[in-house]
Amino acid sequence: MDKMLENLSKTEFVSICVQDPRFHRDDLWHTHVDYEICLQTNSMCFRKKTSCVRRRYSEFVWLRQCLEQNALMMELPKLPSWNPFFSLRNTHQVSQRMKGFQEFLERVLHNPLLLSDSRLHLFLQSDLSIKRMERCALGKTKYTVAEAIQRSSSGYISGLEDKASCDSDCESSSSSGLGHSVDTSLQGGSSITFFESPREPELFSCRIPQPTHCSCT
Repeated sequence: MDKMLENLSKTEFVSICVQDPRFHRDDLWHTHVDYEICLQTNSMCFRKKTSCVRRRYSEFVWLRQCLEQNALMMELPKLPSWNPFFSLRNTHQVSQRMKGFQEFLERVLHNPLLLSDSRLHLFLQSDLSIKRMERCALGKTKYTVAEAIQRSSSGYISGLEDKASCDSDCESSSSSGLGHSVDTSLQGGSSITFFESPREPELFSCRIPQPTHCSCT
């Protein structure tokens, strides 16, 4: 039995990629960039084994602030510095920001205490806005965290609550072009192995060893 559990733990993984930056125009003076976060896993820590969501800089800031509430005396990884003149035309800026986001998520997913936060799972695997994620995590929505994750792309959640009132935070970027999407083909990935005892799938209960690196496809 011990040998079987050891073999099972070695085959569990989670791979996270931050890629495909896209530029959006909010109004005449404000724009923002969002990024695709792709997650693939066979770990029991996640109900959804494959997911892709888009998140912007301010949502990463929100996530880090949420995680600080659970971190106690723990030192959280840092996010890339905010740049009011961020430009998708600057490939170095784009590459460094995506690398910073990915390293932040890799370190967060390595920590079992942080992984227990439902807001992290909503951030990674749902299309909810910040306000919706906060309300869902507090049990103030018509849907559960698991439902938000499983049905985020099906239209079920948006049918229950109109997402038109999502938060309007933005990042100024006057030095970039407006109103278009760009795929820079700059992306990366890594794999984190999970040690897990076999049991019924449930969210947010894992023990996590040191991460190993691989390319994300």
